[in-house]
Amino acid sequence: MDFKESKSIYVQLADRICEDILQGKLAEDERIPSVREFGVAMEVNVNTAMRAYDLLQSQEVIYNRRGIGYFVSKGAAAAILAVRRKMFVENELPEIFRQMDLLGITVDDIARLYSETLKTSRP
Repeated sequence: MDFKESKSIYVQLADRICEDILQGKLAEDERIPSVREFGVAMEVNVNTAMRAYDLLQSQEVIYNRRGIGYFVSKGAAAAILAVRRKMFVENELPEIFRQMDLLGITVDDIARLYSETLKTSRP
């Protein structure tokens, strides 16, 4: 995994698990890799992986069954989606709109490009 300098590694690891949940790679009540397995797979220190799991557990995205491991919480995908949409609308969209205005890009231009992208990215 390529890490960005603008965000803590453990947050990026948590984001990765959230994306897997949103993409349906991890389902509700499905066991996720152990902290050690995840750390090895992501090539990070086990303590960094543990911080990511602690973050996700505090956000109720995952839960721990003592002695068994970590699992995806019920409703995790819906909760992640709600938070991410809110963050996108509040943090990303205003800058996108500013850039669109500055560059003379219309909503129709974006809709056309979006449609074209969907056509080429779907099998």
